[in-house]
Amino acid sequence: MPHGKLFALSDQHVSHAENRRITESVRPESDEDWLLIAGDVGEKFEDIAWALKLLSGRFRRVVWAPGNHELWTHPADPVTLRGVARYESLVALCRELGVSTPEDPYPVWQGDEGPVTVAPLFVLYDYSFRAPGTRTKEESLRVAHQSGVVCTDEYLLHPDPYPSRDAWCRARVAFTEERLSAIDPAHRTVLVNHYPLVRDPTRILRYPEFAQWCGTQLTADWHLRFRAAVVVYGHLHIPRVTWHDSVRFEEVSIGYPREWRSRPPRAPLRQILPDPASERPA
Repeated sequence: MPHGKLFALSDQHVSHAENRRITESVRPESDEDWLLIAGDVGEKFEDIAWALKLLSGRFRRVVWAPGNHELWTHPADPVTLRGVARYESLVALCRELGVSTPEDPYPVWQGDEGPVTVAPLFVLYDYSFRAPGTRTKEESLRVAHQSGVVCTDEYLLHPDPYPSRDAWCRARVAFTEERLSAIDPAHRTVLVNHYPLVRDPTRILRYPEFAQWCGTQLTADWHLRFRAAVVVYGHLHIPRVTWHDSVRFEEVSIGYPREWRSRPPRAPLRQILPDPASERPA
């Protein structure tokens, strides 16, 4: 019986007309295929709803992990919810559409090599990927502001009711660790997060100060502790495959039109499982 495939993408940013057309073009190869979305579908609630409704109607299952842009309280968005309330509203939207979220039971994909638990994660960042030469969050942020490299999250991503984004991150890490620890130990996992779980992928950023908005050191061993077959992430807008401790990390972002126009043409979907390398003829 065919199992279908796991495909992934992220950073659709559908407020851009060209990216909206890319999203409209995304289709499965079979009726059994799943789609993993690693965040940044869009900024406005209606755009996020449009994309998730479209894709959930095409794939057997859609799994979503939020990015920072979904969590923005954008001045052009009629939905003015902030922080946890905005996230919970997005989760409610996903549930209406049958989309799996970090708050739902983790779905299990049946592959030829056995069951794989697909875990969408929401853990944010805590400024521990600090700017080079800095030792504290405050010092790292000061360097970023001095260089003019400051993430828009500082103005639009509100942590309410938490006192800070890093406090929200610590709470999410504790909650998520507990859930991941309960996964059947016989299962491998696919971990889907907007940010890379390890710092290494950020080291090629043009502006190293930006890394502090790209994850947390608290997840550095999760790919090993939780038996990851693959880690899927986005956010960096540098689509590529890297390996960390023999685990495959897939950066699956589409990115902004100004970024991808200069690259060779690339299919928006990245096959995650079965491993595309194993399907190539010898």
